[in-house]
Amino acid sequence: MTQTTDSTTVRPCFSASYAEARTKFIAAAQAAGAQLEHHELDGQAGAQGETLAMDVALLGPAAAAASLLVLSSGVHGAEGFCGSGCQIALLHDETLLALAKERGVAVMLIHAVNPYGFSHLRRTNEDNIDLNRNFIDFAQPTRNPAYAGLHDLMLPAQWPPTEDNAQAIAAYIAAHGEGAFREAVTTGQSEFPDGLFYSGTAPSWSNRTLRALLRRHGAQRSHIAWIDVHTGLGRYGHGEKIHAGLPGTDDNLRAARAVWGTDVVAAWEGDSASRQVVGHAVSAVFTECPQALSVGIALEYGTRNRVALEALRADHWLHRYPGAASAGQREAIKRELLDAFYVDEDEWRGMIAGQCRTALLQAVLGLGR
Repeated sequence: MTQTTDSTTVRPCFSASYAEARTKFIAAAQAAGAQLEHHELDGQAGAQGETLAMDVALLGPAAAAASLLVLSSGVHGAEGFCGSGCQIALLHDETLLALAKERGVAVMLIHAVNPYGFSHLRRTNEDNIDLNRNFIDFAQPTRNPAYAGLHDLMLPAQWPPTEDNAQAIAAYIAAHGEGAFREAVTTGQSEFPDGLFYSGTAPSWSNRTLRALLRRHGAQRSHIAWIDVHTGLGRYGHGEKIHAGLPGTDDNLRAARAVWGTDVVAAWEGDSASRQVVGHAVSAVFTECPQALSVGIALEYGTRNRVALEALRADHWLHRYPGAASAGQREAIKRELLDAFYVDEDEWRGMIAGQCRTALLQAVLGLGR
């Protein structure tokens, strides 16, 4: 297969479960002649009892290449359905892989950075940690006193929330503004382990594993480009290129735009559908591979669900009150969460794969100069 961006031919690259996605990824990597690594998450089983792992495929002149292209999926577990499909499409894309090899660019695919969340349909990991809030200096944990006043409102004992709960949240927004509300809820926090956007108080397994991968496979590189696939924000099927450098790094933003175009947006400039994230996974490259000129983007795809925060609230309610939901209610909440982060339509999958292929091509050409 030389190209897999047509809406029907790309369908087999996507999966209906983590177990299926992992099987497809490993098979496609083996067929492409990739070097495979399997980093298993001990002490946790998948939703179907399957092994959970962060799987890594290395292609091209992996050891000797000065340039490395990274494509990662599943940092936010349930978003892995999209990223996995993009990775499997690349493994079938003989033309693009041949171009990377010709231009001396090694390719590293990191499948399911958060395998627990991918399998169990959670955005967070096995410890309820949002991995894109976990890559911080834990000598200075995330302090977010504004969240403390919202925690019980966001995750009430009863679901769906009562009218009183809705009115209390509306009153907070009226008093502080929509922006302040979103910042209080989504910035991250380290004080409520069962809460929303929990950063954790120490590096997670995924954090430690990802950093070890970067040290092993990135230490010898002079240039690194990283595409981290996400979903849930923005217009249907549109892949927003969000700068994944550190906030306020204008030089790095210019370098990213030199690779991926002037449509790379910076959340710290207020131009993105996403708020600025502190402690995101891609930021690890700057500490683990300081010798390299590194650029990165979060490729954020919009779905049909415009109320992802409500889907997250419901899923966190399940986590906080595990015995409160009926089987039917639990199933409905998980379905809503999946719908918030994945669209089971050929049109959407075709748009996703096509835009990811373009971003990968831009990275190969930018790295292989």
